[in-house]
Amino acid sequence: MKINLVICNKADIFAIKIMTGIITGDIVGSRRVKNPEQWLGTLKEYFGTLGDEPEVWQFFRGDSFQVEVSDVLRVLEVALRIKALVKSIKGLDVRMAIGIGSKSYAATSITESNGEAFVFSGKLFEQMKKKTLAVKTPWEDVDEQINICLDLALLVMDKWSVSSAEVVQLTLAFPDATQTELGKKLDISQGRISDRQRRAGLEEILRMEKHFRKLIDPKLS
Repeated sequence: MKINLVICNKADIFAIKIMTGIITGDIVGSRRVKNPEQWLGTLKEYFGTLGDEPEVWQFFRGDSFQVEVSDVLRVLEVALRIKALVKSIKGLDVRMAIGIGSKSYAATSITESNGEAFVFSGKLFEQMKKKTLAVKTPWEDVDEQINICLDLALLVMDKWSVSSAEVVQLTLAFPDATQTELGKKLDISQGRISDRQRRAGLEEILRMEKHFRKLIDPKLS
């Protein structure tokens, strides 16, 4: 077996870019919910599956958060799951800015880390007004295509009912489960699962997420 050994100097090491995805967000309507644990506990449980606090995720200013998704291809999927989890609670929504780019400094707390992805996410979040989900990457062609798709998808996602959001998040959590299996988890029929998925525009949203991966994947290689 032949082994090729490559020796890098310090300049080469710092030139290597670590690409990552950063989601900056806040809960819309959080003050209308008397018990914040309704959404806080749910999100903390999900964020815990992505990594450790505060290195990978952290809440700040009460209802704001930042999450790192090191598997860049999954960052939109994670954002969709967050959207569905939050909208499963009556009266709530979430606003999120996804930044994709390099990571130049890793701190023990995500809010102290830095790099292109953090800058993209933070600046985009500050610019967002009525829009609840947007993406900024180093590639203009990707930004244009995916944000047009998101603008159309949000016409449906922003109007998800609690029951629709509940089914969306369950489908994302168990992507290989059948409608019958999902129905058993919610104690409803397969037909009602199908109806809720259709009303949520789930098939089209999953196709958008798959298209996002196809756009990003060649850029990472």
